[in-house]
Amino acid sequence: MYAQLVYFDRPRSPQQLAAADFAARERIVPAAESVPGNIRTYVLRRADGSEVVVSFAETEQALIDTQKAIMSTSLLPGEDPALLSSADRVEICRVHEVHEHTGSRS
Repeated sequence: MYAQLVYFDRPRSPQQLAAADFAARERIVPAAESVPGNIRTYVLRRADGSEVVVSFAETEQALIDTQKAIMSTSLLPGEDPALLSSADRVEICRVHEVHEHTGSRS
């Protein structure tokens, strides 16, 4: 299993966050779901709008193929590229260990 960490380090305005959420929901997630081997994605957002997106896939190639699928999408009507920020950095790592915790889960 592999993990990809996508960092958006800079604070973002409510308008930028709304644009990012729309892009994720309507364009990015469907593109990612079209690639076999993806397992799960977590979006970790701070109060200032900076975030880390952590995705898990069966193989490194699935993560690379997902990047290509997302980058090949066209902006949807109404999307303003000025409100969308590029990732500051992207890292792919092999998952070394997984620990399942018992008890309450969300």
